[in-house]
Order: sequence, then C-alpha cells, then structure tokens
Amino acid sequence: MSNSNGKGLPAGFKKGLEDVVAGESKICKIDGQNGKLYYRGYRIEDLAENCSFEEVVYLLLEGRLPNKKELIAFNGELAGMRELPKYVVEIMQEVAHKTTPMEALRTAVSALAGGDKDVEDITSDYHKAIGKSLTAKFATVVAYYHRINNKLKIIPPDRSLSHAANFLYMVSGNRPTDIAAKAIDQDFVLHAEHGFNASTFGVRITVSTLSDMYSAMTTGIGILKGPLHGGASEAVMGQLKQIGSVEKTEAYVKDALARHDKMMGIGHRIYKTYDPRARILKNTAKKFSESRGDMKWYDMAEKIEEIMLREKKLYPNVDFFSSIVYQNLGLPLELDSPIFAVARIAGWSAHALEQYDDNRLIRPIEYYTGPLDLKFVPLDKRK
Repeated sequence: MSNSNGKGLPAGFKKGLEDVVAGESKICKIDGQNGKLYYRGYRIEDLAENCSFEEVVYLLLEGRLPNKKELIAFNGELAGMRELPKYVVEIMQEVAHKTTPMEALRTAVSALAGGDKDVEDITSDYHKAIGKSLTAKFATVVAYYHRINNKLKIIPPDRSLSHAANFLYMVSGNRPTDIAAKAIDQDFVLHAEHGFNASTFGVRITVSTLSDMYSAMTTGIGILKGPLHGGASEAVMGQLKQIGSVEKTEAYVKDALARHDKMMGIGHRIYKTYDPRARILKNTAKKFSESRGDMKWYDMAEKIEEIMLREKKLYPNVDFFSSIVYQNLGLPLELDSPIFAVARIAGWSAHALEQYDDNRLIRPIEYYTGPLDLKFVPLDKRK
C-alpha cells in the first residue's frame, strides 16, 4: 500500500478526517477559502439580517423559506411546544444542582424520550415532529436549569414572544429590549447550522443505525459539550476576563504566543479567511456594546483580532464575538455552550431527517498501527 506522508500510513489518510468528504447534503454549503456560508442556498448574511430564527428553522426542516401565512402558523406551532412535561421539570429540579447545564440538557432529552410512547415511530413526519418539539424545548430546558440552579422561581414560556425573546425572558424574568432580542435571535441564526461539524456528524452516525431522534440529539449534545467544539465561547470570555483591560491585551497575547498557548475563538479548521458569522457578530457586538455604553470587552476583542492577524494571520471564528454578545446580554458564562445547542438543534434535526431519508450505515475503517502475532503467554506464566 503506497503512502505519501512518510509515516507508513496509506495515501489519503487524514487525521481527524480533515478535508475528507464523508457524505452529501443539500442543507449547508461552506466555502472556507472565500469565507462564505449558505443555508439551503441562501447567503448567511441575508438570513442573519432579514430572517428570524423561526424562519431559519423552517428553512432547514422544510427546505424552503415560509410565506407569511406559513410562518405565522409555524411560530404558533413552536410556541405551543415550549413547555416541558411536569415529570421532566421534576427531574431537572432533582439533578440541576448536581450537573453542568449541558449534562442537564442531555438528561432532559433522554427523559423526554421516556415519555414518548411513539419513540420508535420511523415515519418521516414523526421524525420532523420530534425535531420541532425539541427545537422548541431546548431553550426552556436551559432557562429552567439556570433558574433552578440559582434557586429562582422558574418562569414558564410566554407564547406571545419570539423564540429568542422568550428565551431571554425565561432566563432573566424580564422582557428583553428589541435590540437585545434581535442580538440573541441573530446569534441563534448564525449558530443554527454548519455542515458536517463534529456534533452534526455524530447525529448522522446515530441516525444511520436507525436509532431514534432523541438518541441522535443526545449524541449531538454530548459531542457539543467538548471544549474543542461547543465550549470555545465560554473560554473566550474567560480569557478576556483573565486579561482584564485593553492596555494589558498586547502583552498577554504575545506572552501566550511565546508559550504556544491557544488564543480561544481564533482560527477555524475550515475557514482560511474571516468566518462570515464572526464578521456579522462583530458588528452586532459593537452596536450592542455602544447601546449599553460599555465598550470594554469589544475593544479587547478587537485588539486581540488585530494582533493575531498581524502575528499569525489568523481570523476570529463565530465564538469570538458571540461571547461578547452573551456578556452584554447578562447571560451567565456557564450557559454559553447550552445556548449553542439551543440554536444548533435546528441543524441537527435537519441533518437527521436527511440521513433518515437516504440512509446507509456510517461505518468507516481504521488503519491499524499496533503489533501483530504476539506470542500468547498463559495466565500463570505472565509476570
């Protein structure tokens, strides 16, 4: 077997499956060389500027944008699915103080499966119904976790509010301003889908075994929980708080680079130029910071961006400026990864449906590098 990497590995081997085509999809197109992103053929800039999260969910699940009548009906359908069954709330009240929010979300989804008598229904319509239901409920689970964990009274969903505005309301207890609601709504849109990323690919693997939607979504949550995927936004703000001020930023970054430490939220495996989602969120973070009269976090982030571009020719990714949006919204740091899940459930559901509709078991092969034909030693003679 020929190889081209000098390590005895077969030609075409890519660690981490980097640049390996693992399937086909009509849901998302990422052009990493030119910094472009499309959902179902629509430019992310157009969707982020003009569409609500609900419109984007409809687009991902149905394959097209809704008209006004369809959107009104869909908004009402999602709003009517937000509340959690009583037994799930009771489970959360039991586990919230013992778990992280991502663990609580994973537990809640498993519990929802336990209460679904039709969980093994394999029809496309039922899969889509579960995708809608979980998209509606993820925000409620995360908000309830926050309220319970902080010994606050849970706030039931308000069906008169949009998905994004309702999330902020359930977390804080206050109806958000228009600019705050728009900021989190846009963040949801930008995080809703991103091709065969780790969690989405995991969802598709689970579905490929013909397991149920709930199992697929818990797979996604478990993978997103990892700091190399969903935890980057939280790490960005942690790093900014460690730096402390704009004046200390340059020295901190240069010291980090000298130690070969990673600057969180900088660089992306796919994008070789500016992540288009980061460009949009940078503008949102700036406007929102200006509206609050507090530019500290934004100015620090912009300084880091300037240094990393100059020193390493690396650009921010979506997590970099989303962390500042969350901070300005008053959202606790521990909710950064769960908020990612609240948005990405839309993409997970769309990919699950696509996998179900044209399925083949996903089963790659490994390249074995261990020993062979070892001499077997009986138990009583082993040292």
